[in-house]
Amino acid sequence: MLGDRIAELTTTETGRRVLPTVGSPALEVSMTGTGRLLGHQVREFASYESELRPDGSLFGEGQGVGMTDKGETYSWHGSGIGHFTEGGAVSWRGSIYFESTADAFLRLNDLVGLFEFDNDPQGNGRSVLYEWK
Repeated sequence: MLGDRIAELTTTETGRRVLPTVGSPALEVSMTGTGRLLGHQVREFASYESELRPDGSLFGEGQGVGMTDKGETYSWHGSGIGHFTEGGAVSWRGSIYFESTADAFLRLNDLVGLFEFDNDPQGNGRSVLYEWK
């Protein structure tokens, strides 16, 4: 069951790189973001790789690290399915798993997050994360 909203971030791409492949085209994207996670203001750095599948959808896997202005840190990794939308934007849905030793984020170690991530053609994005109960 979809639970509480636990995060919302806005992101900006900082780089794109085409990856060498044998089959389908693949791309690596790096980005930074700011927002709130469990009520704490955070700044995040992340990257993900996506592969174009024969049906036109995308499969992606990524990882990131974030911190508060007090230096409390967390990391995450996740995967999802993406679809191109109007004008070359991409809409992603998937799951994310966290790890942290910071008191502010210990709760993240025991949950699965479900995300919605929408990225416009210029590389600006918005991510919303829910707890899967």
